[in-house]
Amino acid sequence: MFLNYIKDFYAKKKIKNSLHNLKGNILSVGIQTVGLLIDASHFSEKEALIKELTANGIPEKNIKIIVYKDRFKLNEANSQLGFSDKHLNWKGEITNPNVNDFINEKFDLLISFYDVEKAILMLVTHNSKAAFKVGFSSIDKRLNHLMIDTNVKNYKVFTAELFRYLKLFKQNITQ
Repeated sequence: MFLNYIKDFYAKKKIKNSLHNLKGNILSVGIQTVGLLIDASHFSEKEALIKELTANGIPEKNIKIIVYKDRFKLNEANSQLGFSDKHLNWKGEITNPNVNDFINEKFDLLISFYDVEKAILMLVTHNSKAAFKVGFSSIDKRLNHLMIDTNVKNYKVFTAELFRYLKLFKQNITQ
């Protein structure tokens, strides 16, 4: 327990120090690829969320999902792209190669679907090479380009607001 606290402390410190160098991105092209980072410890309706995204015009094949859980069962971690706190080392670096591949993929949109600050989730969001990042307003405001004020249980409200704002951005860019 205490050791996990120290790892979280160093990871958050690393994030805080590197947040000073952020550049603002403006969404200039349409959304083709989406990265979806889900905290399954607090949200279990992953399929319903994906259905909402596909209903708004994102093809399911273009959505890449990675799932965080506080604890995975032995066979469950291998069945889906998942990770936990044990994949964070003392230097604040992620040791899971699947997570590192997810971070390095250049998505048009990253949806950080978690509303509780956890060091490893914030690290994935911050290090992601996504062009545009969306998350919840309860998380550090410097991590995402767009923050939506709701909670993870209201995924329909989240997706409706997300696509409403994306349409507004697209209109302003074309004018």
